[in-house]
Amino acid sequence: MNGKRIFALKGNLIYTKEIGTMEIAMQHYLVCEDGKVEGIYAALPEKFREIPVEDFGERLIIPGLTDLHVHAPQYSFRGMSMDLELLEWLETNTFPEESKYQDLEYAEKSYRIFTDHIRRSATTRVCAFATIHNEATLLLMDQLEEAGIAAMVGKVNMDRNSPDYLREASAKEAAEATKTWLRAVAERHYRHVQPILTPRFIPSCSDELMELLHGIQKESGLPVQSHLSENQEEIAWVQRLCPWSKFYGDAYEHFGMFGGACRTIMAHCVYSGEEEIQRMKANGVFIVHCPESNTNLSSGIAPVRRYLEEQIPVGLGSDVAGGSTENMFVAMRHAIQESKLRWRLTDQTLKPLTLEEVFYLATKGGGSFFGQVGSFEPGYELDAVVLDDARLEHPQPLSIRQRLERIVYLGDEREVLSKYAAGQRIL
Repeated sequence: MNGKRIFALKGNLIYTKEIGTMEIAMQHYLVCEDGKVEGIYAALPEKFREIPVEDFGERLIIPGLTDLHVHAPQYSFRGMSMDLELLEWLETNTFPEESKYQDLEYAEKSYRIFTDHIRRSATTRVCAFATIHNEATLLLMDQLEEAGIAAMVGKVNMDRNSPDYLREASAKEAAEATKTWLRAVAERHYRHVQPILTPRFIPSCSDELMELLHGIQKESGLPVQSHLSENQEEIAWVQRLCPWSKFYGDAYEHFGMFGGACRTIMAHCVYSGEEEIQRMKANGVFIVHCPESNTNLSSGIAPVRRYLEEQIPVGLGSDVAGGSTENMFVAMRHAIQESKLRWRLTDQTLKPLTLEEVFYLATKGGGSFFGQVGSFEPGYELDAVVLDDARLEHPQPLSIRQRLERIVYLGDEREVLSKYAAGQRIL
């Protein structure tokens, strides 16, 4: 094939082209050419007769899942202090734990656990927060690169309203540390891992630091990730810190980091008001829905249906350790369950999310932040997960959709038989 790397996977293919739909191709071939989807065929065309084929029988093959919001250093304290609200939880658990990452031996051990679990999961793409520590952040990037996970990783910035032991000395030192980190990233020539600018959130970043990060963003063209309107106390805090802002997101836009020319991910958006919603829509800001975390930390339930109706791009996040697991099937089922509660208890104008919709959010919806990712349409990067649901025994035959639904509600890494990221087999 003219020196091109080409192969096919055969099985029961499930993917989505648009939200609310599910494409099912039973016993079809998924052809990958140079890391991208060439096409789907019931029978291989003559020109592909000699290519390698991995036949997975009756197993399910879905696009790799994208976790658009995860805190890698928090993986070590999943499931702890889940009776606290956000700001108290940060002070009690998050800040003390993240301070430990100045110790590279500890960071290596902790990040190895995180990376190994991500590799075994159904996730092929992640947007991850690290800590303020340059060397530990590079270590995380090295490990994700080695594991073949396509990732955006951010060195966290925070120069105010945090403990002395986890606060950068000044805005200028924080910005210089970020520049030093970016130079080190460039020298490593990663294939799978990219940097992303990461102001933790407005309360932890001074105006001066936000201005300096805006300068770095304009010069580098890098995307930005942060938090938005997660908790009502947090929103009131931002208003006190930035009394000139019209709403929380307006503070980010003031510093040039709220969509538009700056590709932006904002996690949570539980309490975004009308002005904030319209600004996100106009600017193309990506929203990350983190349903389990929003429950665990008593934040609330985001109006995801409203965001979808406004055609704002939305993906899903585990938000470990606010969320208890890296398993994105958990995020999918929590998204459905919490949308039902919101509909029943709060707003019956916003219908609950369906399986097809959360499948889209976990694949093509979140994957689109990385480009043409998250579908089996021609030209998309081949991220694929092979699922074996034999463990989930059932007394009668099930449809392909029913089998997928049971994995979403009952499955974990034990159902993941194999997976590929950008055409490379990583499990």
